[in-house]
Amino acid sequence: MSERYDVAIIGTGPAGLSAAITLKIRNKKIILFGSATLSEKVEKAHEIQNYLGLPAIKGSDLQLKFMEHLKQMDISVTETSITSIYPMGSYFSMISNKNEIFEATSVILATGVHFGKPYEGESEFLGRGVSYCATCDAPLYKGKSVAVVASSAKEEKEAAFLAEIAQSVVYVPLYKDEVSFDDSFAGNITIVQDVPVSIQGEKKAQKLVLKKQEIEVDGIFILRDSIAPSQLIQGIEMDGNHVSVNRKMETSIPGVFACGDIAGAPYQYIKSAGEGNVAALSAVNYLSIAGGKK
Repeated sequence: MSERYDVAIIGTGPAGLSAAITLKIRNKKIILFGSATLSEKVEKAHEIQNYLGLPAIKGSDLQLKFMEHLKQMDISVTETSITSIYPMGSYFSMISNKNEIFEATSVILATGVHFGKPYEGESEFLGRGVSYCATCDAPLYKGKSVAVVASSAKEEKEAAFLAEIAQSVVYVPLYKDEVSFDDSFAGNITIVQDVPVSIQGEKKAQKLVLKKQEIEVDGIFILRDSIAPSQLIQGIEMDGNHVSVNRKMETSIPGVFACGDIAGAPYQYIKSAGEGNVAALSAVNYLSIAGGKK
């Protein structure tokens, strides 16, 4: 049986960190998903002038402050990406890109705003030839052909993993960094510099349509830095690119809260931190009502 947490926080920007700290103070059993380096957006900020108590601070310095705070609170980051969340009645089941399963009574989404739109056919064929998790679904394509649409260089490891199982891998990088694979994969990884347009098929995905060509494959892996909330958890109410929330940071799904950029503009660090605090307190109240651990 999986370990059950009170609250799972997804995202290590100001909103997610603020939520984690507040929940830790309230003695809740939490798990924080994200990056050990926290937020690249914060780290690369030239200067932040409106963060209360820290005037004209560089993003990299604010990042260090965040890390120090987490260390003092004994909060660790679980470095994995959650690709799916399923309501299970009294709790939520979460699957990671490493095919791990986590359980929590409540969930706080703090993944940042997602501007990318799904490709035509992506949502239609999700689970029917389209996947967001190479580790999870690679065994389904043993000896078959797959395509990987990658948003960053870190996905090269996922493509290499797929190449050990699939017969062939077409790798479509959407980033400017030089693509590099070990020579041992030269025979079954083909790099295609092109732009995806749509995914086509009948009962399942069969073709990745690019601007310059069409590629017939058995499966298509779309590996993004973030997944649209509507695809992360089915049925959640959206307002454009944002998750719809009320002032308590409650979403349309009981037990799921959202805060920070994912909940709407303005995209300000101090606003995100404040919403993270509200989401955490709302989660505490939800746990008490739902009969969760107090």
